[in-house]
Amino acid sequence: MDMFRIGLIGAGSIGARHIKAIDEVAHIELVAIADPSPAAAQLGATRNIPVFADADSMLSEADIEAVIISTPTERHHADVMTALKHRKTVLVEKPITATMAEADEVTRYAAVQGCKVLVGHQRRYYPCARTAREIIQSGRIGRLMAVSGQWTTRKDDEYYAPEWRRDIKAGPILTNLIHEIDILRFICGDITSVSAEITHHDQQFAKEDAVAISLKFANQAVGSFLLSDRTPTPWTWEMALGENVKFPKTGMNAIRFLGTRGALEFPNLVLWRHSEENGNWHHEIRPEVIETPFIDAYIAQCEHLCAVARGLEEPIIDALNGSRSLDATLAAARAAGDGTRITLSQGGDQQDGPS
Repeated sequence: MDMFRIGLIGAGSIGARHIKAIDEVAHIELVAIADPSPAAAQLGATRNIPVFADADSMLSEADIEAVIISTPTERHHADVMTALKHRKTVLVEKPITATMAEADEVTRYAAVQGCKVLVGHQRRYYPCARTAREIIQSGRIGRLMAVSGQWTTRKDDEYYAPEWRRDIKAGPILTNLIHEIDILRFICGDITSVSAEITHHDQQFAKEDAVAISLKFANQAVGSFLLSDRTPTPWTWEMALGENVKFPKTGMNAIRFLGTRGALEFPNLVLWRHSEENGNWHHEIRPEVIETPFIDAYIAQCEHLCAVARGLEEPIIDALNGSRSLDATLAAARAAGDGTRITLSQGGDQQDGPS
């Protein structure tokens, strides 16, 4: 296979994670970087590749097939639009943009340019996520009735030292929830309405200390999700799966899918069903551990980007789909702010999950 040539826009901490993945794939190479920082210049010199001050310069001069964008969220819209202007396949870190208006513009412009935009929700690439989706869709737990989940941990005090991390824009809803929303949409289908309650009574910063979120899905299932960055618990995706070496692995599941004939723990899959075919609370309920391999999702995502750019695969999550995860997350933030239930316009389309 010919070498697949990638350009990187934004060479910070997330950009470094993408570079690590690129280096693990024999037929993919990083050939250019767009980042004005001195650190990026040093990185380019070390790797003997050109570094450009901005995305437009890189895309005008470098011979690349696709672009990975890992700049701050506020930059996503401008950088994606620039890449699309040059008719490149794009992988942009989540969230797709900072606002729905920007996300809609990206979706429309990608269609006009005939280009693919992938959104970096890497959890979709894990075999456990795909297996959970298949279990729910196939009806192995019957009709999906409810979902219960949480992302609850205690961040270190130094994390909040910068003033901006005390602001509402840096709270767990807008920082962490989009990961959870997207994986729930991937497995359960579109979300049609959201409400939320928040509390500030620990740190008393502008950002929330904890939030309880209520969800309704297009398939009529209901859901609840707890989110907090002030509570020491073993219940987060990262700790359950061991995805990030910075956080100790606990193996404790943080999400449960509840159906009429069984239940599924996630992400370490445990399927619970009664011993009898049509069992009820009078019958023994037994666990079945379902093993799935652990992979580097960033490598899988990088390989998928190559396949999409060369017309071999369709995006696992494209601009429209990524926009819907953003929409549901922003709705949770609005609901938490004004105490209302937000109805989402996307609810009629269940292409992202089971009906």
